[in-house]
Amino acid sequence: MSMQWWRGGVIYQVYPRSFADGNGDGVGDLPGLTAKLDYIHSLGVDAIWVSPFFTSPMKDFGYDVSNYRDVDPTFGTLDDFDRLIDKAHALGLKVMIDQVLSHSSDQHAWFVESRTSRDNPRADWYVWADARADGTPPNNWQSVFGGSAWHWESRRRQYYLHNFLTSQPDLNFHHPAVREQMLSEVRFWLDRGVDGFRFDACNFHFHDAKLRDNPPAESSGGFMVSSENPYRMQEHRYDNTQPENVAFFVQLRALLDEYGAASVGEVGGENALATMAQYTADGDKLHMAYSFNLLTPEFSAAHVRETVEQMEAKLAEYGGKGWTCWSTGNHDVPRVMTRWGKEHGGPSFARLVLAMLSTLRGSVCLYQGEELGLTEADIPFERIQDPYGITFWPEFKGRDGCRTPMPWRADAPFGGFSPVEPWLPMPHAHLTQAVDLQSEDRNSTLAFFRHFLAWRKRHPALQEGDIRFLDAAEPLLVFERTLGADRYVFVFNLGATRETWTFPAGLKLATVDGHALRGGALGDRRIDLAPHGGWIGRSCS
Repeated sequence: MSMQWWRGGVIYQVYPRSFADGNGDGVGDLPGLTAKLDYIHSLGVDAIWVSPFFTSPMKDFGYDVSNYRDVDPTFGTLDDFDRLIDKAHALGLKVMIDQVLSHSSDQHAWFVESRTSRDNPRADWYVWADARADGTPPNNWQSVFGGSAWHWESRRRQYYLHNFLTSQPDLNFHHPAVREQMLSEVRFWLDRGVDGFRFDACNFHFHDAKLRDNPPAESSGGFMVSSENPYRMQEHRYDNTQPENVAFFVQLRALLDEYGAASVGEVGGENALATMAQYTADGDKLHMAYSFNLLTPEFSAAHVRETVEQMEAKLAEYGGKGWTCWSTGNHDVPRVMTRWGKEHGGPSFARLVLAMLSTLRGSVCLYQGEELGLTEADIPFERIQDPYGITFWPEFKGRDGCRTPMPWRADAPFGGFSPVEPWLPMPHAHLTQAVDLQSEDRNSTLAFFRHFLAWRKRHPALQEGDIRFLDAAEPLLVFERTLGADRYVFVFNLGATRETWTFPAGLKLATVDGHALRGGALGDRRIDLAPHGGWIGRSCS
């Protein structure tokens, strides 16, 4: 595999709590994941991204780390992780792990010490500030999870910053010792053999040292999806995406380059595309980045085209060396089959989304269960685990609906995920889409994913070629990918009715076969498309 396997590669995200239970306690773990690596390998992906498995009180299910160098007993042991690495590498799979550098758990030993006084050795390792004269927080910054981003600590008689939960205090990246410590935490896992990292909320490392107030938002854009969240009411000019972050990424990249490791950064915010381009420019910062721009409820050909074209323009502004990792789903947003598919979802829609996503210019990140066409689960309030959902219920029901267990066997208790009741319920509808049923069906969504990804891998133009969109009326999305003399044209019908695209007179096209995408046919200067159909051709002009 190329040293730049990540460029145009396909990454499969595993949310370990919900992937496979290896010890029978109702929660997924590392041994369970290791036992399913052959399945992941059969999909034809290049790497896995494993969501956090570090020691944690699980207030945010692992995104609140209390020990960066150990595995939480919920998920196993360091030896279990080493076995995971060994088996993945034997199968030719790269392993990327989540790193949450911007904040820790309030139960981390660093914070336990920091909060005790203003003069202890780690007093400045977190972001502390005095109250205003009237006792209110230092400024107007809001937490992503709702309410003030500041929490009073009576022992120090100061506020500390938390961009997320109050139990997730922000580390002070302005302190050189903190930066060095976090680089050391990354090196620990590099020494254990990981091939890369997904850096969580990576534009939140630094804050404005002057603690200036954020101005009100001019639009409704934001980091998470919730119209009731006051976080969306501000322009986040000072609480994240600070200029000092760029220099830290240069340090981080130098460390990764020592090991030949790759990185993908999660970037949120109003100007995410520009930030992604900046953070991946010049080959000396992050390798690639992704945003929430294709993780929104909005779905149209115009939205996809505008997002990709804006990204390409921003990459060009920063020298054209940056790289995108596109995703239509992850553990933070409703599943794409429900979010975009709505009442028109089904196997044809699942095939359409994969084909569209994996033929855009950039790398691809697939979320577990997308290869089965899983829809968003409806979790009753009494079973909700996500603190974000508990806070904003019922207007926003949280992220549990996309985190339910993987259905492995249709006729087994709890879908073969676990022998006991799982931490989140197994939706009955998901059992009809179980891995064992789809593995026996040559026409299943799972079969298509395997076939299409194998076909994609044989075409370098889809991994590294340029992209250009061609004009077409809604709901048609049409673009070409070009590498040298190879020029492919992709026509996707994002709508639920039959459509026709008439192509320019000077364009000569021939149908490309072998990819298993259905629903499109070449006619006389036109492409006829079934609902959610797609067509792939080669330019002969």
